[in-house]
Amino acid sequence: METFANWEDVPIFASEDAEVAFWSENRPALRLMEAAVSDSAESTESVTVTLRFDPRMLARIKRLARARYLNYQSMIKQWLSERMEQELK
Repeated sequence: METFANWEDVPIFASEDAEVAFWSENRPALRLMEAAVSDSAESTESVTVTLRFDPRMLARIKRLARARYLNYQSMIKQWLSERMEQELK
C-alpha cells in the first residue's frame, strides 16, 4: 500500500469507482493524520473579511436565517462552503 504525505496528492475523482480504487491502494502518512487531528482544535480560528451587500439583499438573508434559527453570518458561511464543494466536484 502506498502512503502520501500531502492532501494535495489526493486527486479529484471522476467517479466513485475511481475513488474506491485510489483508497484501496493508498493511505495518508501517519504524520499527516496526526496533523489533521492536532489542527482540529485550532480550526475555530477565522479571518475577518468585509463584504458589501445591497441593504435589501442583506435584510432578506437575515430573514431567511431567522426562519432557520441561524445567525445570518453562519448561514452565509454554510452557503459558501456548500457552493465551494459543488465547484470542486
